[in-house]
Amino acid sequence: MVATDVKLAVRDLNISYGGQRALSGVSLDVHEHEIFGIIGPAGSGKTSFLRTLNRMEIHHKDMTVEGSIVFDGRDISRVKNVYALRRHIGVVFPLPVGLPMSIYDNVALAPRLSGIKKKVALDEIVERCLTRAALWDEVKERLDGLGSLLSGGQQQRLTIARALSQEPKLLLLDEFSIAVDPVTTMRIEDVLKELKQELTIILVTNLVQQARRLADRTAFFLNGELIEVGETEAFFTGEVKDQRTLDYLEGRFG
Repeated sequence: MVATDVKLAVRDLNISYGGQRALSGVSLDVHEHEIFGIIGPAGSGKTSFLRTLNRMEIHHKDMTVEGSIVFDGRDISRVKNVYALRRHIGVVFPLPVGLPMSIYDNVALAPRLSGIKKKVALDEIVERCLTRAALWDEVKERLDGLGSLLSGGQQQRLTIARALSQEPKLLLLDEFSIAVDPVTTMRIEDVLKELKQELTIILVTNLVQQARRLADRTAFFLNGELIEVGETEAFFTGEVKDQRTLDYLEGRFG
């Protein structure tokens, strides 16, 4: 992979909950227009790492973050308007969270909040985002229907469409396929491969083969530490620096 501009630079990141260390001394770069995979067993600090990237620690009173996270050249700890920051950093959580409103309104909500009011403009955004999330053809005749009545896989794609409606520069996915059937998972994976042409993606997954299919580079976390970062295919051909990485990839633990 050819090195590109650094979209996200993390240096000496430490995360604690109530004084209990969850992640220690993490330093890594994420390049623009890449899918960056994060793998590791449960409890290794993957989700905690993701939470810090759009300042979700402000919603966890016992969570303490130290170190530097620079996104698009700005230290996010110095950003005063967290909600403005989050318009550039979309998040898709493990379980689909459909807002209690129509499919159309789920996607149109963020654009409306940003000041877009004209129906023609909103219609265009809704169609574009649902298309990018591979959902438009399935729901275009029932946009007024409740998003919560969609199947699990459709709701997860709706969540992705909603995240895309903010036109993010960085998309964070935390175990997006945990509640999605294999066929839908593959459809979403195809969507992500296309989306990386437009934005940068960080993918946290417990499925090492999913990381192999999608990620340009992968980071391996273990027991609250970053063990190593490398080209994904090199990981899977045994070119690792730490034996623990190979042991995890080959299923000896985790």
